[in-house]
Amino acid sequence: QVQLVESGGGLVQPGGSLRLSCAASGIIFSIYHMGWYRQAPGKQRELVARITSGGTANYADSVKGRFTISRENAKNTVYLQMNSLSPEDTAVYYCNAALGGLSSWGQGTQVTASS
Repeated sequence: QVQLVESGGGLVQPGGSLRLSCAASGIIFSIYHMGWYRQAPGKQRELVARITSGGTANYADSVKGRFTISRENAKNTVYLQMNSLSPEDTAVYYCNAALGGLSSWGQGTQVTASS
C-alpha cells in the first residue's frame, strides 16, 4: 500500500523560507516521478514542481527561482525548499507519486505566509 507523508508546513512571515518533506513507503521510490501540488481556498489544485525518476525538475512559472524540488532516493524522500514566500503561496501542499497510470497522494500540509 502506497503511503506518502508530508511534513514541514507551518506559518512563516512573508519573505521567509520553509522546507517540505514527503516520505514515501510501499513503492519502489526511485522509479516514480514525484511532484508537489498546492490548493488554495476556492481554487483548483495546481502543480508547483515535479521531479522525474531521472532527476529532471520543472516548475510552475509562479515559483521559478524561489522554490527547489529535490529527491533523496536512499531515504525515499522528496523535498521542496521554498524561499521568498509570499501570501500568494498560502495553500495546502500535497505530495504526489506517479508512474504510468498510477497516481498517489499524501494528506497535505498547510503552508501559510502571513504577517
